[in-house]
Amino acid sequence: MRLTFAVLSEIGIIAQLSATAFEKAMPGWSVAHFGVVRHLMRRGGSATPLDLARAFQQPKTTMTHTLQVLEKRGLISFAPNPHDGRSKLAQLTEAGRAWHEAAMAQALRDQHALHERLPPGTLEVLADHLPQLRAVMDAMRD
Repeated sequence: MRLTFAVLSEIGIIAQLSATAFEKAMPGWSVAHFGVVRHLMRRGGSATPLDLARAFQQPKTTMTHTLQVLEKRGLISFAPNPHDGRSKLAQLTEAGRAWHEAAMAQALRDQHALHERLPPGTLEVLADHLPQLRAVMDAMRD
C-alpha cells in the first residue's frame, strides 16, 4: 500500500511540475485548454461537451467554461450534433489544429531537454508500465 501511495504521489507531483512548465512555455494558456484540444485531435476533431466533461472527470459547467474560452480564442466552434438534436458538438477549427501543432512543438522542445537529463532507458521503462496503471485506474472509476 505504501508503494502504491508513493508512486501515485510522485505521479501527482510530476503532473503539477509538468503543468507549471507548460503554462510557463505557453503564456495565457492552461493545461486544461491543451488537454481539450489534444483530446479533440485524438478523437477526430469533435465531441459533445458532456463527453468531454466525462473524459476529464469534470462537472459539465467547468467544461462549458473551458470550451467557451477555446471558442472565444477561435480554436473550436460549435455545430449541431447530427446524432442528437438536443446537443451540440465542439469541433476544432483550423486555428485550433495549428495551435495544437505549435503547442506540441513547444512541448517537444522542452521534453527533449528533460530526456537528455535522465539516465538512458528511464522513459522507455515508464512508457512500458504507465499505460497499464492508467488502464486499471480508469476501469476502477466506473
